[in-house]
Amino acid sequence: MKNVILVGTLAAAMAVPAFAAGQKGKKTVKPMSDQTFVIGAAKGGLAEVELGKLAQDKAASTEVKNFGKRMVDDHSKANDELQSLAKTKNITLPADLDPKDKAVRDRLSKLSGAAFDRAYMNAMVTDHRKDASEFKRESTAGTDPDVKAFASKTLTTVEEHLKLAQDTTKAVGTTGTKPAKKGYGK
Repeated sequence: MKNVILVGTLAAAMAVPAFAAGQKGKKTVKPMSDQTFVIGAAKGGLAEVELGKLAQDKAASTEVKNFGKRMVDDHSKANDELQSLAKTKNITLPADLDPKDKAVRDRLSKLSGAAFDRAYMNAMVTDHRKDASEFKRESTAGTDPDVKAFASKTLTTVEEHLKLAQDTTKAVGTTGTKPAKKGYGK
């Protein structure tokens, strides 16, 4: 009887890792609340503006400086819209950078020239990939129609920023000194 229990216990113990391994490739997307999305978008918007200003000051490449200006302009506008939306929903938005974003700012502020350009643009690609995913999820799975509409409207701009970040990253990937392309300083 003890052997049967022991064998059963061993079989169960061996099945759990096998089941878990089969689940690794499957991501379950946990929906975030509309309020969590709004607060996260506000944090991200503050960071984009702050880092964009830093890029305008520290970048070696005209393209990166122009990208930084575009981030300041577009995210300032989106932040204003989000602030108005948050007021109507009684959501208090952060007034300062998130600790994670402060750490990125501090790390980037110690760099200069081509090293800054590469690090900043790599951060922008990573961040905008994450943002595009979150805005897409909110635009389809959000429950508040106003927040959902904001996410849907802003998603187009976030995807545009991702493409622009990828293109700029390619342009400055090795030297950080390529000339600016038309249209980046809109």
